[in-house]
Amino acid sequence: MDNQAINRSEVQSTPEAQMISLGIELGQVRPLVGNYVTCVRTGNLLFTAGQGVDEYHGKLGRDLSVEEGYQAARQSMINLLKVVKAELGELGKVKRIVKILGFVNSTEDFTQQPKVMNGASDLLVAVFGDKGKHGRSAVGMAQLPNNTAIEIEMILEFED
Repeated sequence: MDNQAINRSEVQSTPEAQMISLGIELGQVRPLVGNYVTCVRTGNLLFTAGQGVDEYHGKLGRDLSVEEGYQAARQSMINLLKVVKAELGELGKVKRIVKILGFVNSTEDFTQQPKVMNGASDLLVAVFGDKGKHGRSAVGMAQLPNNTAIEIEMILEFED
């Protein structure tokens, strides 16, 4: 296939189709565990609440490897994309991922938070292409709720 044909197929593909091609199906949004909402719209920006993971618990640098942390960040982003889809109706309305903030439950001497957060960043680029490239912070935390390995929040711009 020539480059023009590849580019046309990429343009015609929806973010949902990209996710299916990656073996990811978006299900229901995780239930709330406190007095907050999953996201807030203001203008054409969507601010999400943090999403953790149910599958990965413990500290990076002690209980979990960098690869397990990468997978936890990927799953956390999947959980965030469930919220975005529920709010916007379709991921194709995403104009740009602006920023993600990743909290990594890690030991005091663990310094590979950026490698862990690549699990979320790599997924966003795989699903949205250039629209998925974003600003990012990756910080280590002494503890996260329910001893989850990671929690991520996101800011994105959308089109109506």
